[in-house]
Amino acid sequence: MKRVTIYLLLLLGWIGIFSSCSKDLPDPGGTGAEKLSGEWFVKVAYDGGTTDYIKIMTYNTAANGDSLWVDDLENFWQFKVKAKFDGGGLSFATTNAQNGYYDSKVTISNGKVIQNASTTESGAVVDSIYFEAKFDDDPDNLTYTFSGHMRSGFLEDEH
Repeated sequence: MKRVTIYLLLLLGWIGIFSSCSKDLPDPGGTGAEKLSGEWFVKVAYDGGTTDYIKIMTYNTAANGDSLWVDDLENFWQFKVKAKFDGGGLSFATTNAQNGYYDSKVTISNGKVIQNASTTESGAVVDSIYFEAKFDDDPDNLTYTFSGHMRSGFLEDEH
């Protein structure tokens, strides 16, 4: 009797395990900004100078509509702004957007992501990013050009 009970419990356990594995899982989908989102290594060019690589991020807003965050992670000018994007054209821009880090305004123009346009030092093919930014608290009123590539995740590509 004990042996039958053990086999019955094992059989019911296996049935429970296999019946709980459903192949009809819903597709969670993506975000509106997913083709523009990522971690990026960029250089910033301005008035004849260029920075070393800095890390920035672009990611969807909570509304998941037609805006994304452009965030320098406080690595350059300390800016985090919402920019409107055109997902099909992989472009983005904003005018006098409120900075999320401190009280200032940021304008981003000519923003674009070009898919599979960069090759990193490891040989990985990744997307590239480009945009121009102006800051209302910049006493020199310069236009800063951000250009670079998506973070590959390979150690030799970390800047």
